[in-house]
Amino acid sequence: MSSAAHPAPHQALILFAHGARDPLWATPFEALQQLIERQRPELRVALAFLELMQPDLPGLLQQLAAEGVREVSVVPVFLGQGGHVRRDLPALIAQAQQRHPQLTITIAQAVGEQPQVLAAIAGYCAATLPKS
Repeated sequence: MSSAAHPAPHQALILFAHGARDPLWATPFEALQQLIERQRPELRVALAFLELMQPDLPGLLQQLAAEGVREVSVVPVFLGQGGHVRRDLPALIAQAQQRHPQLTITIAQAVGEQPQVLAAIAGYCAATLPKS
């Protein structure tokens, strides 16, 4: 079975960030998105923001559902599970599940709570000291 065009992906990964007024704030998140896209070209990878930037999570989930995506993993690119991750994100997901029952949406832990992420950050922080 061959196809001239790639079929639409049925899985998507959403990097969910806070958002900021300064558009340059999103640069590291865009770099992360591009890195994942290079590692997993078959996967739909997108950024969504809680506030101040677009797309917002409800709008992106609506778009993904319209594209035929069926499984979505939302990864909070936050250092910890503060109120936005503990309260706001589950509420947004619950609303999206009601609007788009065909979507299976999972929420990962905040990236900053993963041991390998903390180890990488710790290594970077320690490496900023001058060599003696």
